Amino acid sequence: MASHLLLRLPAPPPLLLHFPQRRVTLPQSRVSPTAPLLGARLVFSPASAVRPARAKGSSIGGAGEDDSDGEVDGAPRLVGEDSAAFRLGDQRVASWVYFGGILAVVLWGLNVLWIDPATGVGTRFLEAVAAVSDNHEVTMLLLTIIFAVVHSGMASLRETGEKIIGERAYRVMFAGISLPLAVSTVVYFINHRYDGIQLWQVQGISGIHELVWLSSFISFFFLYPSTFNLLEVAAVDKPKFHMWETGIMRITRHPQMVGQVIWCLAHTLWIGNSVAVAASVGLIGHHLFGVWNGDRRLASRYGEAFEVLKKRTSVIPFAAVIDGRQKLPKDYYREFIRLPYLAITALTLGAYFVHPLMQASSYQLPW
Repeated sequence: MASHLLLRLPAPPPLLLHFPQRRVTLPQSRVSPTAPLLGARLVFSPASAVRPARAKGSSIGGAGEDDSDGEVDGAPRLVGEDSAAFRLGDQRVASWVYFGGILAVVLWGLNVLWIDPATGVGTRFLEAVAAVSDNHEVTMLLLTIIFAVVHSGMASLRETGEKIIGERAYRVMFAGISLPLAVSTVVYFINHRYDGIQLWQVQGISGIHELVWLSSFISFFFLYPSTFNLLEVAAVDKPKFHMWETGIMRITRHPQMVGQVIWCLAHTLWIGNSVAVAASVGLIGHHLFGVWNGDRRLASRYGEAFEVLKKRTSVIPFAAVIDGRQKLPKDYYREFIRLPYLAITALTLGAYFVHPLMQASSYQLPW
C-alpha cells in the first residue's frame, strides 16, 4: 500500500505535523510589549490591583490609556504575561544539556516501547482500534477522539494530579501518554490520507499548492504560542500554567484552535477525500472543546485577572481589534521579532523540506 500511496501523490503535501499545545502561570511580573529580542524591562504590580478594562478603547499596551487603566511609569500594565520574551542571560548551559539528554531518552523510549513493531505496543494499539471497523474514516476519527479524550482529560485533571504527584511528575506522565497517541494518529493519517472516497480534486489547479502551503505555514504561528519555554515542556524547569497576553494572543485568545482550523482546512482542500474530512472533523472538534475548557481553567485559576483579559481579547481572530477592545501598539511587530518566533519559522520550514523523510518513515510501519 505504501508504494501505491507514493505513486498517487502528485506533489508533496504541505505541513503534516501537529503537536498538542499546552497553556501553562501568572507570575507577578509585567513585561513591556516593546521589549527587545533578548531582554525586557519588568514592571511589578499585583494582579488583584488591575481593574476590568473599558468596553471601548481599552487595550493591552494600546494608545490612549491613562493611569486609571493600569499604566505603571508610562508602561502599559499587563494582566497576563508577555509571550516569547527570551533573555539569553537567564539561560543555563547545564539546563539545555539536560534538556538534550531528556529529549534523546524520550525519543529512544518512544521508538522502543511504542513505534518499533518488534518491541513496542503501538502496532497492537492500532490493530485494536482498526478492528472496530474496516472503514479508514472510522479508524481515523477514533484515533483522534482517543487522543482528544486523553489529552483534554489529563489537562483538566492537572491541578489535582500535580497536588498528588507534583508538577514535574505529572508533566512527564502527561507527555508519556499523550505523545505516543499523537504519533499514532499522525502516522495513520500520513499512511491513509489518500484512501477513502475522493470528494474533489484540486491539486492540478494553478496556485492551489501555493495557497495550501502558505496557509499551513501561517497556521504554525498560531499552533505553538505556548511552547516558548521548552525547558518547562521537558520539566527541566518547573512547569507552570501561563496566561499569555501579547503577540499572537492580541489577535485571538485561542491561537491553537485557529491554527488547527487553518491547518485542517488547507489539508482537506488539498487532499479532498473522506479520510481528510474525518481527520479534520475530529481535530477541529477537539480544539473547539479546548476553547471552552481552556477558558474554564483560566477563569478558575486567575479569576478577575482572566475576566479582564477575556474582555479585551477574542476567540475569533481580530474581532477584539476590529471592535476596539484591543488596540495594537504601533510597534506591534516587535512582539514577533523574538527568538521563539524565529525558531518556529525555522522549524516550520524544516518540517516542510523533510516531508519525504517523514512519509518514508511512516510507510515503514504497518499502521
